[in-house]
Amino acid sequence: MSPPQKDAKSASKESRLLVLGVVSFYLVSALAMVMANKWVLNTTTTPLFFLWTQLFIAAVLFIVTDSLRLLPDRLSFNLATAKGLIPMVSLNVVGLSFSNYTLKYVDASFYQVARGLVLPFTVLTSFLFLKARPSLRIFLCCGLVTVGFFVGVFLDGTPISLTGVGFGVASSMITAVHSVVIKKSLGVVGGSALALSWYTNALSAVVLLPVLLLAGEGPDVVALLFGGGQIVGTAKEAVANHLSTFMWGSLITGVLGFLMSIASLLSIKVTSPITHMVSSAVRGVAASLLGMWLFHDIITTGRASSIAIILFGSILYTWVKHQESQTPSKSKDSATVNGQKYERVKPDDIEMGEKESTKH
Repeated sequence: MSPPQKDAKSASKESRLLVLGVVSFYLVSALAMVMANKWVLNTTTTPLFFLWTQLFIAAVLFIVTDSLRLLPDRLSFNLATAKGLIPMVSLNVVGLSFSNYTLKYVDASFYQVARGLVLPFTVLTSFLFLKARPSLRIFLCCGLVTVGFFVGVFLDGTPISLTGVGFGVASSMITAVHSVVIKKSLGVVGGSALALSWYTNALSAVVLLPVLLLAGEGPDVVALLFGGGQIVGTAKEAVANHLSTFMWGSLITGVLGFLMSIASLLSIKVTSPITHMVSSAVRGVAASLLGMWLFHDIITTGRASSIAIILFGSILYTWVKHQESQTPSKSKDSATVNGQKYERVKPDDIEMGEKESTKH
């Protein structure tokens, strides 16, 4: 065998190992994030303060790693850039808040069902804002996902929180809009996904602080950190255990939030939309099994069927998107009008937005 053939074979093997490593990294980080979030949200009355600690820790880690020159892009704060990211940061704060409330009110195994309408809302949003007209096959995929959502809500067989489902639907809508806004926001930071992640975490922490006070969490935060009045005996131990759970959970999820920012960046660079969607499907199944094991969630036939339908519809959608993107007549990169070249919206633009906006 000639040396060039050996080099090509070696490069191909390294490429596969890189993709496997990135997907595994993202998968483990995402699963740990959901489970750690649920662990803390089961005990705390301050979900917004919990979210604030996650964002704050992630932002600090970005600054520390940048100071140590461990990041490929240098980070710096620019007021004009921050102002340009106001729409994205606002959506991020609301979306993450609703996502945390969803996880607080529903089982970890039901979380994917509660947020199962992300795909249909994303297709609708891309049609309204990006004029990306979906094909009949795309409509059928979205219809399948929607059916899976309603199967989970109405045929689950166990009591579910309508409040949690409501937050899940609202979170799905915001995530869909967020995926569109991300593409524009990348232009504000010069195309650096890393800089966008840092700005998003730091500015979201700043915005969320007054929001959590307006939401009435101030007294609970004070009680959590400093105790409420005279506490004795077992009650004092319970408060100490609660604070310990909150602090450890905040530290773990803050670090995981930072790692997921890096994982998302790597995922965008080395994986395809199909790989990402398949890994998301694996994550959904694994989250349900972990929820059953760690939190004793009940996986009914209705819930299992719902998850299976949503995952099948999502994977089918990604395959259809891939097929359509390979057809020149249906997906051209650019068009020329009056001698001027204009870029068209490509399927991968929406997929990248979905990756960035579904970290939590």
